[in-house]
Amino acid sequence: MDVITLAEVSGNVNTLGYGLATLGPGIGLGILIGKTIEGMARQPEVAGQLRATMFLGVAFVEVLALLGLVAGFLFQ
Repeated sequence: MDVITLAEVSGNVNTLGYGLATLGPGIGLGILIGKTIEGMARQPEVAGQLRATMFLGVAFVEVLALLGLVAGFLFQ
């Protein structure tokens, strides 16, 4: 069995960091969209308002993902 030393590891650690950073927005989107659909099922008369609020929330969550990508490039 070969032992990999730290000197042999190559590549960019930022790629791994961004991969881990996408977990937060992914979980956030799942919760946000799931709760919106649940709210629409419970009260169909407010579906339009819930949908508009959901899209605003999706925009904020996606900004977090893009911020993680930009931070990875800045701190390279």
